[in-house]
Amino acid sequence: MDGFNDCIIGWCERANMDEVVAYDKWKIIEKLKKSGMTGLEAMDYFYFNQLGAWVGEGTPVFIDLKKKL
Repeated sequence: MDGFNDCIIGWCERANMDEVVAYDKWKIIEKLKKSGMTGLEAMDYFYFNQLGAWVGEGTPVFIDLKKKL
């Protein structure tokens, strides 16, 4: 995703598939808010345009580091 390299936290390995980039979900949302979006706008944008996008086998994953196991 263009402009979000600072939100990359690593790579995700999947069986019999290529590795994909892993992003920190909350870093992305904070970056969107810093760009002028409200919290709700940032969440809506993230869920629809980033998490909701399928760009083929290289579609990135988004990790929620705040969620407790």
